[in-house]
Amino acid sequence: MSNIQIMEKSRLTVLREMRLFLIVWVGQLIAIIGTTTTGFALDVWVYNRTGSVTQFALVSLFNTLPYVLISPIAGPLVDKWDRRKTMIIADLLACLGTIAIGVLFVMGRLEVWHIYLANTFTAVFMAFHSPAYTASTVLLVPQQYLTRANGLMSLMYGISIIIAPTLGGFLLSILQLPGIILLHITNVLIAVVSLMLVRFPQVNTSDVATDRGSFVNETTYGFKYLTSRPGLLGLVLFSASSFYLVGGINVITIPLVLNYASVGVLGTIMSLFGIALLAGGLLMSIWGGLERKIYAICGCMLLNGVFLFVAGLQPSLIVFTVSIFLFSLTQPIISSSTLAAIQSKVEPSVQGRIFALKGAIEAAALPLGQITIGALAEKVFEPLMATDGYLAGSIGQIIGVGSGRGMGLLLMMMGVLSILGTSIAYLYPRLRFVEDELPNINDAVTSQACHPLNPDLKLSA
Repeated sequence: MSNIQIMEKSRLTVLREMRLFLIVWVGQLIAIIGTTTTGFALDVWVYNRTGSVTQFALVSLFNTLPYVLISPIAGPLVDKWDRRKTMIIADLLACLGTIAIGVLFVMGRLEVWHIYLANTFTAVFMAFHSPAYTASTVLLVPQQYLTRANGLMSLMYGISIIIAPTLGGFLLSILQLPGIILLHITNVLIAVVSLMLVRFPQVNTSDVATDRGSFVNETTYGFKYLTSRPGLLGLVLFSASSFYLVGGINVITIPLVLNYASVGVLGTIMSLFGIALLAGGLLMSIWGGLERKIYAICGCMLLNGVFLFVAGLQPSLIVFTVSIFLFSLTQPIISSSTLAAIQSKVEPSVQGRIFALKGAIEAAALPLGQITIGALAEKVFEPLMATDGYLAGSIGQIIGVGSGRGMGLLLMMMGVLSILGTSIAYLYPRLRFVEDELPNINDAVTSQACHPLNPDLKLSA
């Protein structure tokens, strides 16, 4: 048998063993494209209606804050409920807010606060959907393909980031807001149908997961679980730190780029960063990542520090763009490897709680990065690096002075702190040896539940 035939057989084997996950993934991809396109259209509507950056920013706040607050409550419930049904119900209920917006728009009574309320309503149900989806991956995919599956999930978000602005802008001129909302609802119904075609295997509930304690114990169990396993907690914090850096980069990119180029160039650069996310997800879905996930995570975090340092080193749009492109390329590698490591070490019966907590921490880290880095750039670093600033005669002689150089210095400091933080964390044995010290809890589950011949895992009749 030739090498080409062996490779083709290997690819067919991967596709066959991941086919159920792929059915769900395609449905979720279609749904998230509809969601992000509608979100883009609503952002444009709010900004055109109000002309206020603050009210525009509040749209994101009402998308994030309810998710963070509800996730600790949603996690224990996701572990108790059927995860497939949870995803179906969450998808359908989350659509109600969007439907309400469409009805109000047609009636001519849509106000900005209606969108805040609808976003809050949607975020509540997404707090159930997201951990249910992530925790279901280990039930649908053999353990050796977990990183590929998580890479596909990163690819899904990368595709939506690239498509949504272009598709949303195009459809707004043709279908207007009601048409986009109708398309969104159609996309969600397709995702629901894909979920109805697949049966998830039952989770073997562990004793600790079924222990009926107080409500407080139920909601804090995920935190206690992680703190009793410091290596896993370190993985979650690593992931959250990357979200914090992304938030900081997001808030710096627009003013920094506009110092050198037009809005049109800014849009192109933002699209390039989306392409980097897509490429990273595609890479992980094909490659599968390193066998030792901690090497990939720490290695990429170190590279991130280097990329950030170089991005701020000189007033060059090309250097900044290339550096942040490479930074964005590593994000799917970090997230996919982190998810795969956690999925292989945490009992499936409690993964809902763990991923709900992980999602809440990451959701909080992103705006925290935007707020803190944005404030530091505007109030501290830009004045320090002005032509008459305190550091103009010292550091300014090396990296330059004037508009944008304070943000450049801040990027350099973020890079140095990322390198130091990663190096110190890697020296911590519990994190470095987390894959050796904790057993692969899902070995038995995946070998039994995810085997393509398992009669309990099949397409619905």
